[in-house]
Amino acid sequence: MKTIKLLLSFTLIATLMTSCYTEVIVDDYAPQPTINVNQVLSSYELWYVDINATQGFGETPFLQKAFTISFLNGVIYANNNIVGLGDSGNGYGIDVGTYNAYDLILDVNHDIDGFSTFDVYLLNNNTIELYNPNNDTSYFLKGYQRSNFDYDFVFYDNIHYFLQEYEAWEKVFTSNYGALNEFDNENYLQFLAGGNDSTFRSSQDTPGTPAGNLFWDYTGVYGVGDVAGNFYLKTLTLDYDFFNNEHFELSVINDSEIELYHPASGTVYAFVGRGYIQFLKTGNVKGESSTIDSGKLRKFKGERIDNPRENKRT
Repeated sequence: MKTIKLLLSFTLIATLMTSCYTEVIVDDYAPQPTINVNQVLSSYELWYVDINATQGFGETPFLQKAFTISFLNGVIYANNNIVGLGDSGNGYGIDVGTYNAYDLILDVNHDIDGFSTFDVYLLNNNTIELYNPNNDTSYFLKGYQRSNFDYDFVFYDNIHYFLQEYEAWEKVFTSNYGALNEFDNENYLQFLAGGNDSTFRSSQDTPGTPAGNLFWDYTGVYGVGDVAGNFYLKTLTLDYDFFNNEHFELSVINDSEIELYHPASGTVYAFVGRGYIQFLKTGNVKGESSTIDSGKLRKFKGERIDNPRENKRT
C-alpha cells in the first residue's frame, strides 16, 4: 500500500511540475533604428554631387546640372554655375525648387524639371545615395559645411564649364610685347556646352560687337589641362587646322575675366566674358576628381603685370 502511495505521489509531483512549465523563447531580433531623412538632409549645409560616382544609365536633370545642392526648410538651393560659386546665395546658390522628406523618401518639385522621387540611403556619416526608381539611377552626395567646403577646388577643377558660362569672350587687352602671330586677329572666343563639351568658335569681328551679332569665322575643338605644381594655372589648346594648334597658359583674373599667355610668341591677352548664362551646365562630367580639400574660398591668382614671365609662373 505504501508503495502505491509513493508512486502516486511521485506521479502527482511530476504532473504538477510539467503543468507549471512555460517555454520561454528568446528572440534576438531588435527593431533597427530608422534614419530621419529631414535631419540627415539638414545636417550639412552643402551636398556635393559626386557626378563621377553616378550609377545607372538614366539622368535626373537638376542633379545632373548641380555642383552642390542644399536642403533648407523645404526649399532646395543649387550651385549650377561656376561663375559666382561661393558667393551666390551666401554660398548656397539659387532657389531651384521645393522638397518633402518622409520615411526614407525624398520628393522634389524642381522649378524647371518638375517632380522627382528618390529612395534615400545613408552610406556613412557624410555620404548619402539618392536612388531614382523611375530611371534606375543613383546619385551620391557628400556633405560639407560652407566653412570647410573648398570652392577653390570645384572652381579650378571645372574651368571648362567656367569658359562655357558666357555667350562670348571679348579680347580687351593685347600686350605690346611679343611677336606678331595669327591669333592677334582673333577678337572673340566662344566655348560651347553640350555634347562632348569641347567645341569652340572664334571671330575677328570688331571689338564692341554685341554677342548676339557676332559672325563666327571658325569652329574647332579645344582642351583644358593642368599645370604641374600650380593649381591656379591651366593650359588651353585651340585646334586651328589651318595654322595648327594654339597653346596658352590660362589664368583666371576674376569671375568674368581671363588671361591667356601665348608662349610661342610671348604675347599676353585678356578676355572678358559677355552675356552670362545661368543654369548652363548639362554635361555628364563635372571634373576628374571627387575629392574636396577643406578650408579656403576661391582665390584668383592673376593680377596682370607688364612682364609676362613674372606672371603666375612660380
